[in-house]
Amino acid sequence: MAATQTIRIGLISDTHGLVRDEAVAALRGCQHILHAGDIDTPDVLVKLRKLAPVTVVRGNNDRGSWAEAIPEYEVVGFGSVSVYLRHDESELDVDPRAAGFRVMMFGHSHQPRVETRDGVLFVNPGSAGPRRFKLPIAVGELLIAGDQVDARIISLAALQELPRGILGLPM
Repeated sequence: MAATQTIRIGLISDTHGLVRDEAVAALRGCQHILHAGDIDTPDVLVKLRKLAPVTVVRGNNDRGSWAEAIPEYEVVGFGSVSVYLRHDESELDVDPRAAGFRVMMFGHSHQPRVETRDGVLFVNPGSAGPRRFKLPIAVGELLIAGDQVDARIISLAALQELPRGILGLPM
Protein backbone atom coordinates (compact mmCIF):
# COMPACT_ATOMS: atom_id res chain seq x y z
CA MET A 1 0.00 0.00 0.00
CA ALA A 2 1.40 3.43 -0.99
CA ALA A 3 1.89 6.14 1.61
CA THR A 4 -0.42 9.12 1.41
CA GLN A 5 1.26 12.12 -0.18
CA THR A 6 1.13 15.37 1.80
CA ILE A 7 -0.14 18.42 -0.07
CA ARG A 8 1.19 21.80 1.10
CA ILE A 9 -1.17 24.73 0.54
CA GLY A 10 0.06 28.29 1.13
CA LEU A 11 -2.26 30.70 2.94
CA ILE A 12 -1.96 34.47 2.58
CA SER A 13 -4.23 37.43 3.18
CA ASP A 14 -4.33 41.18 3.48
CA THR A 15 -1.27 41.85 1.33
CA HIS A 16 -2.54 45.37 0.55
CA GLY A 17 -0.32 45.67 -2.53
CA LEU A 18 2.83 44.28 -0.89
CA VAL A 19 4.40 40.87 -1.53
CA ARG A 20 7.34 40.64 0.87
CA ASP A 21 10.42 38.57 0.01
CA GLU A 22 9.82 36.65 3.24
CA ALA A 23 6.28 35.75 2.11
CA VAL A 24 7.65 34.49 -1.21
CA ALA A 25 10.22 32.37 0.65
CA ALA A 26 7.60 30.96 3.02
CA LEU A 27 5.23 30.05 0.17
CA ARG A 28 7.86 28.62 -2.16
CA GLY A 29 7.23 24.91 -2.77
CA CYS A 30 3.48 25.04 -2.10
CA GLN A 31 1.31 23.16 -4.58
CA HIS A 32 -1.39 25.84 -4.38
CA ILE A 33 -1.88 29.24 -2.73
CA LEU A 34 -5.11 30.58 -1.22
CA HIS A 35 -5.40 34.38 -0.88
CA ALA A 36 -8.22 35.59 1.39
CA GLY A 37 -8.53 39.09 -0.07
CA ASP A 38 -7.45 42.68 0.38
CA ILE A 39 -5.03 42.21 -2.48
CA ASP A 40 -5.27 45.90 -3.50
CA THR A 41 -3.37 45.50 -6.81
CA PRO A 42 -3.35 42.81 -9.49
CA ASP A 43 0.47 42.76 -9.34
CA VAL A 44 0.20 40.78 -6.10
CA LEU A 45 -1.53 37.94 -7.92
CA VAL A 46 1.00 38.03 -10.76
CA LYS A 47 3.85 37.54 -8.25
CA LEU A 48 2.06 34.77 -6.35
CA ARG A 49 1.15 32.91 -9.56
CA LYS A 50 4.87 32.59 -10.30
CA LEU A 51 5.04 30.32 -7.23
CA ALA A 52 1.91 28.16 -7.66
CA PRO A 53 -1.69 28.27 -8.86
CA VAL A 54 -3.67 30.81 -6.82
CA THR A 55 -7.30 30.83 -5.68
CA VAL A 56 -8.37 34.25 -4.47
CA VAL A 57 -11.43 36.01 -3.05
CA ARG A 58 -12.20 39.72 -3.04
CA GLY A 59 -11.67 41.73 0.12
CA ASN A 60 -13.30 44.97 1.21
CA ASN A 61 -10.34 46.97 -0.18
CA ASP A 62 -10.31 45.27 -3.59
CA ARG A 63 -11.99 47.80 -5.85
CA GLY A 64 -11.89 48.72 -9.48
CA SER A 65 -12.42 46.91 -12.74
CA TRP A 66 -9.55 44.46 -12.09
CA ALA A 67 -11.27 43.21 -8.89
CA GLU A 68 -14.80 42.84 -10.25
CA ALA A 69 -14.13 39.34 -11.60
CA ILE A 70 -12.81 38.10 -8.25
CA PRO A 71 -15.53 36.23 -6.30
CA GLU A 72 -16.57 37.09 -2.74
CA TYR A 73 -16.18 33.46 -1.69
CA GLU A 74 -14.72 30.30 -3.17
CA VAL A 75 -14.76 26.57 -2.44
CA VAL A 76 -11.63 24.59 -3.28
CA GLY A 77 -11.09 20.85 -2.96
CA PHE A 78 -7.79 19.13 -2.31
CA GLY A 79 -8.51 15.41 -2.44
CA SER A 80 -11.17 14.72 0.18
CA VAL A 81 -10.60 18.04 1.99
CA SER A 82 -12.75 21.01 1.00
CA VAL A 83 -11.86 24.59 1.92
CA TYR A 84 -14.31 27.49 2.11
CA LEU A 85 -12.50 30.76 1.44
CA ARG A 86 -13.92 34.19 2.32
CA HIS A 87 -12.36 37.52 3.32
CA ASP A 88 -14.39 38.36 6.42
CA GLU A 89 -15.44 35.65 8.86
CA SER A 90 -18.42 37.76 10.00
CA GLU A 91 -19.91 37.24 6.52
CA LEU A 92 -19.98 33.45 6.92
CA ASP A 93 -23.21 32.36 5.25
CA VAL A 94 -23.13 28.58 5.70
CA ASP A 95 -22.93 26.01 8.47
CA PRO A 96 -19.44 24.69 7.65
CA ARG A 97 -19.90 21.26 9.19
CA ALA A 98 -23.30 20.71 7.55
CA ALA A 99 -21.86 21.83 4.22
CA GLY A 100 -19.03 19.32 4.56
CA PHE A 101 -16.17 21.81 4.76
CA ARG A 102 -13.07 20.74 6.64
CA VAL A 103 -11.41 24.16 6.56
CA MET A 104 -12.72 27.72 6.73
CA MET A 105 -10.12 30.31 5.70
CA PHE A 106 -10.53 34.03 6.31
CA GLY A 107 -8.51 37.23 6.50
CA HIS A 108 -9.68 40.77 7.23
CA SER A 109 -8.83 41.05 10.95
CA HIS A 110 -5.03 40.81 10.38
CA GLN A 111 -4.95 38.52 13.46
CA PRO A 112 -3.40 35.09 12.82
CA ARG A 113 -5.46 32.25 14.26
CA VAL A 114 -5.85 28.49 13.94
CA GLU A 115 -8.66 26.80 15.86
CA THR A 116 -10.98 23.84 15.50
CA ARG A 117 -14.69 24.33 16.07
CA ASP A 118 -17.18 21.49 15.71
CA GLY A 119 -14.67 19.46 13.70
CA VAL A 120 -13.91 22.30 11.26
CA LEU A 121 -10.50 23.99 11.12
CA PHE A 122 -10.79 27.81 11.10
CA VAL A 123 -7.67 29.57 9.83
CA ASN A 124 -6.74 33.22 9.49
CA PRO A 125 -3.12 33.51 8.30
CA GLY A 126 -2.97 37.14 9.45
CA SER A 127 -1.65 39.94 7.28
CA ALA A 128 1.36 39.56 5.00
CA GLY A 129 1.21 43.20 3.90
CA PRO A 130 2.08 46.47 5.60
CA ARG A 131 2.13 46.31 9.40
CA ARG A 132 -1.08 47.34 11.11
CA PHE A 133 -0.90 48.38 14.73
CA LYS A 134 1.28 45.85 16.58
CA LEU A 135 -0.18 42.79 14.85
CA PRO A 136 2.30 40.22 13.53
CA ILE A 137 3.13 39.91 9.85
CA ALA A 138 2.47 36.32 8.82
CA VAL A 139 1.33 33.75 6.28
CA GLY A 140 0.14 30.21 6.88
CA GLU A 141 0.07 26.75 5.44
CA LEU A 142 -2.29 23.80 5.29
CA LEU A 143 -0.82 20.33 5.27
CA ILE A 144 -3.22 17.78 3.82
CA ALA A 145 -2.57 14.03 3.83
CA GLY A 146 -5.57 12.00 2.71
CA ASP A 147 -8.47 13.16 4.87
CA GLN A 148 -6.17 14.61 7.55
CA VAL A 149 -5.53 18.35 7.62
CA ASP A 150 -3.42 20.58 9.83
CA ALA A 151 -2.52 24.27 9.71
CA ARG A 152 0.20 26.49 11.06
CA ILE A 153 1.05 30.17 11.09
CA ILE A 154 4.46 31.27 9.79
CA SER A 155 5.77 34.51 11.28
CA LEU A 156 7.51 36.58 8.62
CA ALA A 157 9.36 38.51 11.32
CA ALA A 158 11.31 35.35 12.16
CA LEU A 159 12.25 34.96 8.49
CA GLN A 160 13.44 38.59 8.30
CA GLU A 161 16.14 37.73 10.82
CA LEU A 162 17.65 35.01 8.60
CA PRO A 163 20.30 35.76 5.95
CA ARG A 164 18.74 36.16 2.49
CA GLY A 165 20.59 33.14 1.07
CA ILE A 166 18.85 30.86 3.58
CA LEU A 167 15.49 32.17 2.33
CA GLY A 168 16.38 31.11 -1.20
CA LEU A 169 16.65 34.77 -2.25
CA PRO A 170 19.68 36.40 -3.87
CA MET A 171 22.21 37.75 -1.37
